[in-house]
Amino acid sequence: MKYFLIGTVALFGAIGFVGWMKRNPKPPQPRQELVQEIPIPKKAEPVAKAPEPKKPPEQKVAESLPDADRIQQLFALDSSKLPIVETVSYTSRVPWLKGRPAWIADYASYYGTSRHFIARSLNKKVDYLTQKVSPGDRFNVFKKDKNINFHLLIDLSRCKMWFYYIDLDSNERVLLKTYKVGLGRLDPRKASGCLTPTGKYSLGEKIAIYKPGTMGLFQDQKTEMIRIFGSRWIPFEGEIEGCTEPAKGLGLHGAPWILDAGGQLVEDKAKIGKYDSDGCIRIAANDIEEIFSIVITKPATVELVKDYREAKLPGKEKNF
Repeated sequence: MKYFLIGTVALFGAIGFVGWMKRNPKPPQPRQELVQEIPIPKKAEPVAKAPEPKKPPEQKVAESLPDADRIQQLFALDSSKLPIVETVSYTSRVPWLKGRPAWIADYASYYGTSRHFIARSLNKKVDYLTQKVSPGDRFNVFKKDKNINFHLLIDLSRCKMWFYYIDLDSNERVLLKTYKVGLGRLDPRKASGCLTPTGKYSLGEKIAIYKPGTMGLFQDQKTEMIRIFGSRWIPFEGEIEGCTEPAKGLGLHGAPWILDAGGQLVEDKAKIGKYDSDGCIRIAANDIEEIFSIVITKPATVELVKDYREAKLPGKEKNF
């Protein structure tokens, strides 16, 4: 009985405590850990770097091949003239000719200078044909005491020609000018790779000047020669060294002339800088006439190579 009463009291006490708790709720205090709240940073944006300087596109190393244009110095009457020429004043009475007056042709013969050369100097412009002269007129001629010849170097890979004079006494060479040229058609069966050969040749004396209407035989057919050879022709004379073809039939000449839309004969300049000939070297009219006026009275050679650097140039280079 005793234990029954104690249990009853305990039961009612527990029931009363629960009721009191419901009337006075107090949320339990959770255990809190000491945690420092650190904000999670956003993903850092990459720091913008200064743009690297753009590298220039790869460029081929510039070819260090010589280039010049000293032609006018052959014809100049002032101190700029080249040392292989001298200026003379025309007079009809000269000590080296007796019995008659001297004309331009006589000066040309005595000084080993072409009349075309004298005319350009006399006229002070590119005019090779007008040869009117009066006493006191001044013009240039090659010096008689200068032992010179000319050397033409042709690079088959570049369709380019270098024109030198060689001073044999001082063993010096001087580059006069560079020119674009046309060459023979490409032919892999040939040693040179085209119809124009390689090797060193002498230039001949059977030169020719062609004008519209001048007729001749070409490949056994009567032809207006200017349509084939332009206004000038300088033949190869003989083989000197390393020639892959005989000299006969080869030469330097102008670009062919064609009829334009109006039926007039004009130079076909499109043939320069191309592989289009039967083997000869084609040169623009102004250029071949210039070269012609200079070389035809002196010994001259032409050297043809696949690349300029293969050339065996005579003498030592002289720079001004």
